[in-house]
Amino acid sequence: MSVEQREAGADRHGGEEPLLDFPLSRRGDVLPQECAWLREKAPVARVRTLTGDHAWLVSSYALAKQVLEDERFSLKDTANAGVPRQYALTIPPEVVNNMGNINSAGLRTAVMKSLNPRQQGLQDWLRATAGVLVDGLVAEGGPVDLRAGFADPFSAALHCRVLGVPFEDWRRLMSGLDVAFMTARAPFADSALNWYKDVGYFAGRLGAQLALPAEQRTGLLGRFAELKEADPDSAHLTDEMFATVAVSLFGAGAVSTSAFLVLAVLALLQRPELIDHLRRHPERTGRAVDELLRWNLSVGDGLPRIALADVQVGDVLVREGELVLVLLEGANFDPEAFENPDELDLERESANAHLAFGAGRHFCPASALGRAHAEIALQVLVERLPGLRLAVPAENLVWRTGFIKRLPERLPVAW
Repeated sequence: MSVEQREAGADRHGGEEPLLDFPLSRRGDVLPQECAWLREKAPVARVRTLTGDHAWLVSSYALAKQVLEDERFSLKDTANAGVPRQYALTIPPEVVNNMGNINSAGLRTAVMKSLNPRQQGLQDWLRATAGVLVDGLVAEGGPVDLRAGFADPFSAALHCRVLGVPFEDWRRLMSGLDVAFMTARAPFADSALNWYKDVGYFAGRLGAQLALPAEQRTGLLGRFAELKEADPDSAHLTDEMFATVAVSLFGAGAVSTSAFLVLAVLALLQRPELIDHLRRHPERTGRAVDELLRWNLSVGDGLPRIALADVQVGDVLVREGELVLVLLEGANFDPEAFENPDELDLERESANAHLAFGAGRHFCPASALGRAHAEIALQVLVERLPGLRLAVPAENLVWRTGFIKRLPERLPVAW
């Protein structure tokens, strides 16, 4: 339904908004036209989700921040039986509140140490790994698929190192994410098979860490091995529980960093002058990454929360038990929060308080690690491939459907 049809529908119904179907466009390089209309006409709009359930879609920055910071809106409870959903669960319900599970199990310290981008040698290793991947692209010769040849393996490499598993297994691990993060209308049986296959893999890698001398253990699984042996407070935790944390962190981290990197590069390729700017000013890449995070359209299904009480959100009283979806592409392009939001400004001066990492208690714990990963990737690509360009017309990119991220299946580039 077009914006004009919606406005006409609103008039026919005496100002009552027609029901929208959600999610919006799956294309990740063009802001959905509905965003501005929603912010202006219905910043809290009733929508129908993929499962046919009803939800409230919140599209303004101020109201999005309210929902994300108010603990009466719960992420954990989106996994409860019988609640309205965005899409069918493809992972066990207990995984949805993964950081809550980490906190309750006393594992937060180990996790946060592993996610620290300043840990010794990590950034130098990342830069060297990015260089090796670019060497592979150059050896192959353009056009090449930057997603398959760089973004996916670079994201997987980071998370394999952080977790303490062999990088040689990255393809097997990334392929599991294609199933784990599907957005299906109804549950399908083999999603559980996919999940427990990966849990089994990480439980096996934990066993391998336990077999090593303490000084040879690496990554989060190495820390978990130490906890199993030396921490009486962790004695009740099973290998499967430790593996569940590892699977969750690999999945959420690798798919998010890869999708962001692909869309960030695509945005720059469509504006070659910005690539030149980064080449001349590599020291400003960190600021550029923050702006690209604001600009990023990879989260195509909204951030979900279940209301634990009746809460007033703008002009709408959200009732207990209702589903609320935060539309990041609405909030992060809100002119009330960002000056000239439709301009990709790598030198944006004002505080770039985007919501790409969420807000409140579920603010992404790996935000600093994700920034470092993206900054190093962009610096290496810009330095090593000065003529980098999109090898096909942007309108010919094929965008994935039925997936938690907006993502092109391939990103052909040349230089």
